Amino acid sequence: MSLKWKDVHAIGEMLYDRFPDKDPLSVRFTDLHRWVLEIPEFDDDPERSGEKVLEAIQMVWLDEWKVDNG
Repeated sequence: MSLKWKDVHAIGEMLYDRFPDKDPLSVRFTDLHRWVLEIPEFDDDPERSGEKVLEAIQMVWLDEWKVDNG
């Protein structure tokens, strides 16, 4: 399975699985971008992301995080 920037739900869920105790709202977009690029299944142009895409990923991660952290 190859992930692209458009796969915000899958990416957000993977980041939650990788960092379950990390509050997504405390993550800088530069770190978020780097962590997405480090996902083994991720295969897209690093330059194709933008603030809107990173924010969408962050919101999916936040939704997952809230389930376990209220």
